[in-house]
Amino acid sequence: MFLYLTLGTNDVARATPFYDAVMTALGYRRTSTEPDEIAYGQNADKEPLLWIGRPFDEKPASRGNGSMIAFAAATRGAVDAFHAAGIAHGGSDEGKPGLRRYGANFYACYLRDPDGNKLSAVCRAAE
Repeated sequence: MFLYLTLGTNDVARATPFYDAVMTALGYRRTSTEPDEIAYGQNADKEPLLWIGRPFDEKPASRGNGSMIAFAAATRGAVDAFHAAGIAHGGSDEGKPGLRRYGANFYACYLRDPDGNKLSAVCRAAE
């Protein structure tokens, strides 16, 4: 359904270690590094799936109230690693890893990046 997602940041240098850590925890890597944006994907041969950058209109980046990106995680351990990496790299906790009411195997965590964007990692596999 989606070609890619973009999140705004006011400080690419501050966002880079955060996203390097959380995306690595899910098996993705940085595929592009520019002065005003970074991108993540499966490998350099495929189009990036996630862009983090300064807004094109040059106004300050702001978070959306009610907006969230949920990343698929292959295992519950990957959800745990995503959350731990995010907290260790300047993110803030919005919900520790655990089972949620959205399904018998809906194991998720929630955090905010250094700019306040809300993120989640979800594993639906039975473990």
